[in-house]
Amino acid sequence: MEPMALPNARVLDLLGRIGDGDEEAFGELYRAFNRRIYAYALNLLRDADLAEKATSDAMFDVWRYPQRFDGSSAFATWLIAIVRHKAFDALRSLGSWHEDIDDYADTLEGNLSDGFAALAEKQRREGVRKCMARLPPEQMECLHLSFYEGMAQHEIAALQGCAENTVKTRMFHARRKIKTCLERWLSAEAGNG
Repeated sequence: MEPMALPNARVLDLLGRIGDGDEEAFGELYRAFNRRIYAYALNLLRDADLAEKATSDAMFDVWRYPQRFDGSSAFATWLIAIVRHKAFDALRSLGSWHEDIDDYADTLEGNLSDGFAALAEKQRREGVRKCMARLPPEQMECLHLSFYEGMAQHEIAALQGCAENTVKTRMFHARRKIKTCLERWLSAEAGNG
């Protein structure tokens, strides 16, 4: 079960304790945010090892510099920005986008009791995943941040270093491309069935 996000007041308390070297406080913060930022890094990098490294590096930065969070934004937003930078550093070191998420598809499966429903759910997720993978990185990131992280458009704009209207445009085009891709995918599936 995914831990609940911590309110900023609790995060600030934990960060103060982390600044004093409190490993238990760091453990609580890590447990609260690790899965979320790992999922974000995996979405960007498409490589479990690189995503784990970006996540670990980001959390290590939190351990070393807890005072850098000033509370002016949600902690998750600040932490995602750190992971984003770590992920892009990893991509720059590779020189290109990496794709091997298929190796980890089974770990992302839900627990559906009916085999047919599980298969249908897996096929829907596969279709969405394939369509998302075809998006330009900026559009894919906008959708992930909006739908999976619940970030507002102005937060995404600040994170991506662009105007809010640019985010709106990226979201519009991404949704349109996903819709077209899914329509083609469903049509192809119906033709094969």
